[in-house]
Amino acid sequence: MGTPDFAVESLRQILEANIDVVGVITAPDRPAGRGQQLRESAVKVFAKENQLNILQPENLKDESFINELRSLQADLFVVVAFRMLPEVVWNMPSKGTINLHGSLLPQYRGAAPINWAVMNGEKETGATTFFIEKKIDTGKVIDQVKIAIGENDSAGKIHDELMVKGAALLTQTVKAILSDEVKAIPQSNLIEEELKSAPKIFKQNCKVDWTNDTASIHNMIRGLSPYPTAWTEVHLNGATKSLKIFNTLKAIDGQNHTFQIKLNEEKLYFGTSDGWLEILDLQLEGKKRMQASDFIKGFSITDCTLQN
Repeated sequence: MGTPDFAVESLRQILEANIDVVGVITAPDRPAGRGQQLRESAVKVFAKENQLNILQPENLKDESFINELRSLQADLFVVVAFRMLPEVVWNMPSKGTINLHGSLLPQYRGAAPINWAVMNGEKETGATTFFIEKKIDTGKVIDQVKIAIGENDSAGKIHDELMVKGAALLTQTVKAILSDEVKAIPQSNLIEEELKSAPKIFKQNCKVDWTNDTASIHNMIRGLSPYPTAWTEVHLNGATKSLKIFNTLKAIDGQNHTFQIKLNEEKLYFGTSDGWLEILDLQLEGKKRMQASDFIKGFSITDCTLQN
């Protein structure tokens, strides 16, 4: 059960391990793009290429879907980046239902674990396989894999690394469950410090507050890159426009430069409460994503100011 690219890699590795996949459950086709043409999920596209049995329920509690699911007689359900399941679904298979989560549970339960780990400046994160229970992301832990987070790594980079390493972990977990070689651990046994959550992120939460310190803003920007993306407002050529920021480098000098903009050797810097952030690539409202050097060539920075 899965929908986006992140879930495709798990399905790919499970198939390559010769594990019998009797069905793939994914989201219904949705209108997308300017023409609002129906678009298939990444998982559906991959499943079709591999001639797998595909189910696309609108309602996971629908009786016809439940009956169809039962008819598959699956021993195990595997969930990666999908919707919340009703108990009638996750409680169905004899060997349970497992989930791959993009954090080291019990830390960062919730919808956006990769983003929040990077935004909070963590040096390490990982992926966890666990049995699904009633409360979201609280089931018994089966296995984990850890990865390092570099000081300039984006959420996108960590996402791509966890996509591959998490898929390998998941495949290993499936094999262990099917061989009855699993000993799951309650998450309460793994709590060593205060738990941090990973709630869904909304656009209004992505606006940069330039009165914060350099490190905090840098972590926020890379934690939201490439999606949903940190943004700010600039007054440029007589108009206020939104500006997305994808990548930055820290330049801390201990001085307050809040809301200031400067150029230095054809590099663009935005001021913070204790230094500067070098802006590497950005996207001005109505324009394509570009390198800061191209932004500088196309616009008059002397007429550009940061807005609160």
